[in-house]
Amino acid sequence: MKITFLTIFFCLTSWLIQAQETQKLYLSGTGNDKTVNWDFFCTAGRNSGKWTTIPVPSNWELQGFGKYNYGFAKDSSRGKEKGLYKYTFKVPTTWKGKSINIVFEGAMTDTEVKINGKSAGAVHEGSYYAFRYDISTLVNIGTENLLEVTVSKHSNNASVNEAERKGDFWIFGGIFRPVYLEALPVQHIERVALDADAQGNFKANVYLKNSQLNQTVSAQIYTLDGKKVSLPITGKIMKGDGTVALKTFVNNPLVWSSEKPNRYKLIVSLLDQNKVVHTLEKKFGFRSVLVKQRDGVYVNGKKIKFKGVNRHSFWTTSGRTTSKDISLLDVKLMKDMNMNAVRMSHYPPDDHFLDVCDSLGLYVMDELAGWHGNYDTPTGTKLLKELVAHDENHPSVIFWINGNEGGHNYELDGIFPQEDIQKRPVIHAWEAFAGFDTQHYREYNYGIGNYDNGHNIVMPTEFLHGMYDGGHGSGLEDYWEKMWVSPLSAGGFLWDFVDQGIVRTDKNGILDTDGNHAADGIVGPYREKEGSYFTIKEVWSPIKFEAKEITPAFDGVLNIENRYSFSNINECTFTWKLKQFDNKNLIEKAGSIVPPNIKPSEKGSLKLSLPTDWQAYDVLYVTAKDFNNQEIFTWSFKISLPEKIAINIVKKEGNEKAKIVEIDSLYTISVKDLEVSINKFTGILQKVKNKQGVIPFNNGPIVQEGATNFRNFAYQFDKDNLIITSTFDRKNSYNTLQWTIYPSGWVKMKVNYFPGDYFTTFFGVNFSFPETAIKGVEYMGNGPFRVWKNRMKGNQFGVWQKEYNTTETGEIPFVYPEFKGYHSNMYWCKFIGKEQAFTVVTENEDIFFRLFTPAFKQDPYKNYQINFPNGDISFLQGIAGIGSKTNKTENSGPMGMKNIYYDYEKEPARAKELILYFDFLGNK
Repeated sequence: MKITFLTIFFCLTSWLIQAQETQKLYLSGTGNDKTVNWDFFCTAGRNSGKWTTIPVPSNWELQGFGKYNYGFAKDSSRGKEKGLYKYTFKVPTTWKGKSINIVFEGAMTDTEVKINGKSAGAVHEGSYYAFRYDISTLVNIGTENLLEVTVSKHSNNASVNEAERKGDFWIFGGIFRPVYLEALPVQHIERVALDADAQGNFKANVYLKNSQLNQTVSAQIYTLDGKKVSLPITGKIMKGDGTVALKTFVNNPLVWSSEKPNRYKLIVSLLDQNKVVHTLEKKFGFRSVLVKQRDGVYVNGKKIKFKGVNRHSFWTTSGRTTSKDISLLDVKLMKDMNMNAVRMSHYPPDDHFLDVCDSLGLYVMDELAGWHGNYDTPTGTKLLKELVAHDENHPSVIFWINGNEGGHNYELDGIFPQEDIQKRPVIHAWEAFAGFDTQHYREYNYGIGNYDNGHNIVMPTEFLHGMYDGGHGSGLEDYWEKMWVSPLSAGGFLWDFVDQGIVRTDKNGILDTDGNHAADGIVGPYREKEGSYFTIKEVWSPIKFEAKEITPAFDGVLNIENRYSFSNINECTFTWKLKQFDNKNLIEKAGSIVPPNIKPSEKGSLKLSLPTDWQAYDVLYVTAKDFNNQEIFTWSFKISLPEKIAINIVKKEGNEKAKIVEIDSLYTISVKDLEVSINKFTGILQKVKNKQGVIPFNNGPIVQEGATNFRNFAYQFDKDNLIITSTFDRKNSYNTLQWTIYPSGWVKMKVNYFPGDYFTTFFGVNFSFPETAIKGVEYMGNGPFRVWKNRMKGNQFGVWQKEYNTTETGEIPFVYPEFKGYHSNMYWCKFIGKEQAFTVVTENEDIFFRLFTPAFKQDPYKNYQINFPNGDISFLQGIAGIGSKTNKTENSGPMGMKNIYYDYEKEPARAKELILYFDFLGNK
């Protein structure tokens, strides 16, 4: 190969540029998806007392060492459980003469570091903060070096344990974030702190080490694709200066927000007589954050409502050790739910999580650890400085939180603005502080009282506690609609993002959420989506659809509201789709919609150009996508009503009429291959049989929260239809039941009934069907997820199939959607048994069908309630809400309250009417 002068020049230039930048050498892996084995010795618990290896980064409990601890558990190994690490490494010969640091992004909890048998510095106390030691004089260049690290799971500093180790979350040990070496010129840039506001004002503090008199600092702002944005910014180093301040102005910058996360990069260099000594690159965004007391939070001049969630750094097989891919997955899921904010509970996150929040757009509340205890002032000051220096340049970080739920050290509040060039607001989670009321889990009425009658900005940093299936979506619509219109509301943060179910390597790999302590997520441990996920997605959609009934008079106009802060609706795209469900033949048409010009916070209309035969279809879907082509939501609007569908499905005619025989207490009716037995005194269905055998559907209808007082039955024929009817009596049999058996074999049930009170938890009728006999269902209605009275949003209308499962939300096996529960807007349902199937059709609107009863979960606060009727399968016209760990269902807003029946005891009293058609012969 011919080596030219040009080749040598480019190689030398490349080497010089590399030499001027900070160089990094990982000693560990970069996350749970890429690790490096180190020698390891655990001092207590499983697999202790022997040298072996462990992947780094990791939490050692998940690797089979030590003892699993949840924060509430009394730990008998406290102070005894330590991890001893050893690793040998070489320093590149090209690093000779450079300053060399070893950097730990996070270790739990007290960390002592030695290089070649010598201490690298003081023991670091605190788990979640990046720290470094200058080991320039301790390492040998070009030969092997020995790194020894001792990590104590619990700290010798009592305040660290109070802040970090005594919390409502899993307690782990180990080097759980990456470890690397960095090489810098002896004279170098230690840190750059940036502040760039929405008007284009830019300033930076450049912190230098070993700089010399008359050296200069030069900086240039670029777009991310390398275009220069400003003239070079320069600052001269004067005698004794360790910091150089830079300022400039950029005309009309593209600002950063959660909707449009525009970013730039700054390249800053230390120069010695125009020779580049050291260069750093930092990404940032132009944006302004302003808190107006007794008003709200403004980002880039716009008042913001935070649609947020709390997030722990967590993965089921690796504990607090995550990866860039997990960060990307989590932020994408949050954005998919139309969230715009995330709170770092209860400690700072991995740097790659903030990188993703920067690039995809989420407002971040970054938190100094403290659950119900706090750091002492010397320790807290040190960790606070590490937090700020590590996270300060992320445009996503717009608030600091000084501890959670009483874990506030008030002496630290004034240090945040001293350390932070941007002077971000500081709040206390769960406290009235600095003009904010962030109290957690407020009851609906109490919160509304604060919005309407208080003076602080109301921003609960935790609300609607999502234990199991309660909270999150349940009650959210009530809370959010009030938050949206209340001037003092700045939104809030749901608790929390993920069920923290960890793999127990000491219990054959089971997933453990420590009972109800960690089953609080919107998604499961592997990010399985629960029903509340889709409720949140709809309720927090930045496009709000006004409720609309589609009738023959529909003119194609749907009213909408723009709930974006910065974006016009015309930046989105819309499509429509019509579907007709003809048994299993799906017919559909689709088209696009011209997006209207609707500015933020304004209302307007979508105008659909539908085909002339649109009324022949059963449902209209409208899908909105944002300016990144990501789905905002798909809304469904029913066109066909249940009566129309029932007419098309139920076949009444046949070649023979039913035969009826009275034996003892039974009417036994036979038609075609069907035999039905009904109690002639009560009207209750006793037995269903066809030529394939018995269908174990019986013991109904039993009126729920009302009297099953059907009496005095008689039968007659209306042409070929056999009708069995009870007699109305205002005192003793005011609820009535009528059975009709058609020559086709279809059976009609008509119940007229009065709920038992003004206020009812649920009302309708129940039947028995053994759970052991069910295989699945196929139904037309809203799906695929179950609903609660206070969680109706998030589903679409269509035809759905569900296989039987025993999933209990937040517990193994995390198979969603759950099978058991309430399902809304039933038109028909095919119950698929293990032996044979039968179908139920209704001509009533707004019917719920209930599938069995989920297991009741014990809640020490007795707020989380699972209320279900008697029996196994129910057809209801009112269902129950669900509570959360912290609030009963009736305290979560109007939707969580009981059903109200206004016509009870009025003259003339009007009964509820429920009509069902049964196909026990498989005609459908």
